[in-house]
Order: sequence, then structure tokens, then C-alpha cells
Amino acid sequence: MGSKLYVGGLPYATTESQLTTLFAAHGTVESARVIADKFTGQSRGFGFVEMSTTEEATAAITALNGTQLDGRSLTVNEAKPQEPRSGGGGGRFGGGNDRNRY
Repeated sequence: MGSKLYVGGLPYATTESQLTTLFAAHGTVESARVIADKFTGQSRGFGFVEMSTTEEATAAITALNGTQLDGRSLTVNEAKPQEPRSGGGGGRFGGGNDRNRY
């Protein structure tokens, strides 16, 4: 198990500072990040916390998974590696040229 954790079910008003404080009770927090919508800046309701050791990460999962934060149930588990995204999207119209049809 790695030390990077996925935290889902966050209240939309949760700050990175609050997330750090929540997890600090279970070990040293290396980083805490609340994911926000890139257009509106509003929280998307999840984030990632990196603990300094695997043991601390396990303790945080055990203690916090399924608990309530401001009326929302938290999901805390090991973060999965981000899958590579395919680049480009190609064109939407296929790039055909009508001159060659006739």
C-alpha cells in the first residue's frame, strides 16, 4: 500500500487546511489537495492526502473511512495511480474533402 490516499465525499466547503488537520491526527501529512473544477473553482467533493509512511496511511484509512464530516460520509482508501490520458481528440468532422467524391 502506498501513502497517497483518495478522500471522497468531502463537503464542498472543505479547505486543504481542514483536510490536513483532519488527517494530521493520524500521522504526518506530506500534502493535502482538494480537487476543484477548473472553470468554476468549486470543490468537486474529493481530494488526495499524502501521508509520510504506509503505516500512517493505513491508520488514517482505518480511522476515517465511513466517518461523517459536516453531514457527509467520507470514503478514504488508497489512491490508484492516475491512468495516462490520450492526447488530442482528433477532429470532429473526419477531415473529408468533397472534391474527391465526383
